Parts: sequence; C-alpha cells; structure tokens
Amino acid sequence: MRIVILSHYFPPEIGAPSARLYEMAKQWVELGNEVHVVTCFPNHPTGIIPKEYKNMKYKYEDMDGIHVHRNYVYATPNKGFIKKTLGHISFMFSSVLISMRKIKNPDVIITSSPTFFSIFSGYWYSIRKRAPFVLEIRDLWPAALIELEVFKKGLITNVLEKLELFFYRKSDKLIMVTKSFKNNVIARGIDSNKVHVITNGVDQDFFYPKEKNQDLIDRYVLKDKFVISYVGAHGISQNLSIILKVAKDLEMERDIQFLLIGEGAEKDKLKKIVNNRGIPNVKFIDAQPKENIPDFYNVSDICLIPLRDIELFKTFIPSKMFEIMACGVPIIASLDGEAADILKESKAAEVVKPDNAKEIMQAIIKFKSDKVLMEQLKRNGPNFVEQNYSRKKLALEYLDIIKDV
Repeated sequence: MRIVILSHYFPPEIGAPSARLYEMAKQWVELGNEVHVVTCFPNHPTGIIPKEYKNMKYKYEDMDGIHVHRNYVYATPNKGFIKKTLGHISFMFSSVLISMRKIKNPDVIITSSPTFFSIFSGYWYSIRKRAPFVLEIRDLWPAALIELEVFKKGLITNVLEKLELFFYRKSDKLIMVTKSFKNNVIARGIDSNKVHVITNGVDQDFFYPKEKNQDLIDRYVLKDKFVISYVGAHGISQNLSIILKVAKDLEMERDIQFLLIGEGAEKDKLKKIVNNRGIPNVKFIDAQPKENIPDFYNVSDICLIPLRDIELFKTFIPSKMFEIMACGVPIIASLDGEAADILKESKAAEVVKPDNAKEIMQAIIKFKSDKVLMEQLKRNGPNFVEQNYSRKKLALEYLDIIKDV
C-alpha cells in the first residue's frame, strides 16, 4: 500500500505524536508498504527551525525508508494562543499547496490531530486524491480547550464542535488513542463500527533498562543523589507547580534531586517560583533530542507523571508512561481515569490523587525507603509493556484497520 500520513509533528521533534507516527511508519515500511509523511519543518516546542531547514519552503527527506515531505510553517514557540494558531493554519495551507501534487495515487490518507487545522488538509487531500480518509484523534478538541479554560463555551466552541463531528462522520475510519475517547464519540452519534482504539505504546528496541549514564551524572552533579525526574511538556495540563511544592517540602532530604526536563508555556513561571521561594533541589534542563531521553529515564530513581485534576484528563493516557516502564524505572503518577487503571494493572507504579502534593511526597518517601519494593517495580515495567503495549504489535493492528478501507 501507499500510505500518506499528514501530521504537524514529526521527528526530530520529540513528544508523543512524533514518536507514535514515526515508529508506526517505520514498522509499516518494514512490512513492505510505501509510506509518505507530510509534515512541517521541525520547530516544536521552541519555535526555532534548525539551521539546515532555514529559509526553505519545502524539503524532501528519506528517514529510515519513510518518504518525508517537509513544508513551510510559521514557526512560533509553544506559547500564545494566537501565534500558535497562525502556525497551525500556515501548515494547513502549505501542506496542500506544496506537497499534495508530489505524491501520486495514495491508497489511504491518515490525518493525525491535533492540530485541528491539519484535519482540513487531510480531508481535502483525500477528496482530491480519491483516497479513503482515516482520522486519528489524540485529543478531543475543542473540549480540551474548554476544560483548560482557554475558551469559554459559546458560539466559537459550538462551531468548532460541529466541525469536529462533521469530520468524524466524513472519515472512513476513526482511530482513537483511548477507550474513553471512543466511548465519547460513539455517545455523540458516531457509528461505532468505524471507531477503533490504537493506544500509544513503546519501541522496546529504543527504550530498555541500562546502566546509568556517567556523563549525565557528572554534568548535573547527580552522584549519590536520589533522582526524581519529570520529562515532558511544561504546560498548564501538568500543573508542575505542585511538583515544586513537593520539592520544597523535601528540601531537608539533602540527597534528593528533582530534574524537570523539557519546554513549555509555563516554564518561565516555574523558574520564577523556584527562584522566589528558594527551592534548592530542582534543576531545569532544556528539551532533549529523542536519543537522549532513555538515558535521562535510566539515570532516574523515580519518574513523575502528573496531570491536572479535571474531568477530561481522566480520558488521557500519557505515552511517556510506556517509555518509562520499558526502561524499568518506578513511576509515581498523580492522575485519574484510564491511565491510572493501566498503571495499577502494571504493578510498576504508585498512583495517587492528581494535584495532591501530600500524597506525591508520601509516595516518594515510601519508594526511597523500600529497596525491595523498588526492585519489584523495576522488573514489572518492561514485562508489562512487552505483553500489552509493544509498538510492533500495535502497528500490525493499525495496519489491519487501514487494509479494511
């Protein structure tokens, strides 16, 4: 098959969307398919386009057998709603105007959302190329914006929700990343026969337990430290100010070191909190290339997965939890819903209430003082993801759905 994937995000950008689509595409290529990815020049989350892509409108690349078509984008940091929206719209147009004529006779068009505006491109693409339209939904948008109070429910959100349902109905297949998302759209009148769940997963050839990286230990002065890491977006969804409160409460535990690794709209605010409150045991580290992430996981004694306490997030499954488990690192997750159920089943994590600094701190102290428990959690993680969330297994399931259309 000739499969075309349209996505705003793709490596070398890091994050769940990029990893999911790259690893799926790589598996499909290895199974004998021709895969094209239409994306923009890498810039997320900093808004900085690498120098090798500067001042370009289009560039073709071969990435592990994947045909990658990169298009112009108005690059802006992951902060400020209006500028981000302009960036999304710019790719909506450039993907169609530049790349569409370069790919002949696709068998299927897969559009991954967010961003919301990429759906317009993918739908138009499928009409012009007379190819089935498969829509992958990783966030229920605009519901997420309403829950996060970016928008108030009203005329604009009503229009967006009507557009959302229009595209759901027009799709030949709907791929959701959680069971909760599937139940949501079926309850809103979408035909259940075309809605499928392909969760996020992990490439265990890349994420696996290994020795602590001595260079990282030396660079960030981690020798003899009990390292507690958060790796990912620093945004309103994670409410990392709660983690800073935990760090402040644990400042007398001299051997504990918190690492906050990544970028996001809230990072400057978090740095000010650390400076103003004099929190000595927190280090901020810039976003890292994907190849460095396993070393940061493996240098950690505990990894944190926080999500804000809002109803919508009960439907979310953070993809990083599969990566961390695959590396054999114990998890403390402050969240609820479907992700909490998976983590409890894994026996590789402690799940506490979201936005609850006291329970997070108690879990840290419990882990730190119980080496037997820590070893059990380390063993359970890799085994659990291999049986249930291997990217190879999920890619085969996804391919079967595509073949059906």
